[in-house]
Amino acid sequence: MVPEDAQVFVISVAAELAGLHPQTLRQYDRLGLVSPGRARGRGRRYSLRDIASLREVQRLSHEEGINLAGIKRILALESEVHRLRNQVEILRALAEPGHRVFTAGPGGEVVAVPRGRRPARTTAPGTLVLWRPTPR
Repeated sequence: MVPEDAQVFVISVAAELAGLHPQTLRQYDRLGLVSPGRARGRGRRYSLRDIASLREVQRLSHEEGINLAGIKRILALESEVHRLRNQVEILRALAEPGHRVFTAGPGGEVVAVPRGRRPARTTAPGTLVLWRPTPR
């Protein structure tokens, strides 16, 4: 089975799987709606996840009547929700007993700091370090 994010399909195959014309895929790429990977020769390579996104763009456009700018915003918001849900899961895991410290970098990433070890003073500028008090 092909992994969902493996970029293996050329544009003609991806277009057929998504039920779209290859030119539509090129337009969606130019607009930033679905951005496939690139092969060495700069040819587009689509993953199963990309094909699912292409189908969703088509559905939103045809069934819901949403324009491409609106679809782009919807996809960006869904991506942000997914990223934030992952961050919440990380924070929940860090809230378990024995995980008292975590850092949040300037890009919003969360990094666990092992128990009993504080980050070095060489922490990148803009990094926020939070400690949860130990119950007594």
